[in-house]
Amino acid sequence: MRYLLDTQLALWILLDSPDLKPAVRMLLETPGDQFAFSVSSIWEIAIKRALNRSDFLHDPRVIRRNLMDDGYQELPILGHHVVEVDSLPPIHKDPFDRILIAQAMVEGIMLLTADPVIAKYPGPIRKV
Repeated sequence: MRYLLDTQLALWILLDSPDLKPAVRMLLETPGDQFAFSVSSIWEIAIKRALNRSDFLHDPRVIRRNLMDDGYQELPILGHHVVEVDSLPPIHKDPFDRILIAQAMVEGIMLLTADPVIAKYPGPIRKV
């Protein structure tokens, strides 16, 4: 199975956060499953770090490199992802989350999120 991590989960995984549930840790160790992160997550981290947000203090270069070194695939933002955003219901206004949802839908990848608002969207989304 292929999974796309939302930004929060990607950070929790890299930082070995206590907020990361044991079920997610087990899922990450499932043989044969593939995990990806979106370029939008790195972009979000870069923007929010530049704004001095206390929850985004980590260098996006290091986050990206560590994810790739740990075997996570990088999913670029492509035109067909962007146009899919237009079809999403207005449940969530965050543009970073909306592109993640669109990417999951277009690519047929299960989006993993801890965000209950994202989980309200139809499509391949799993709240963990």
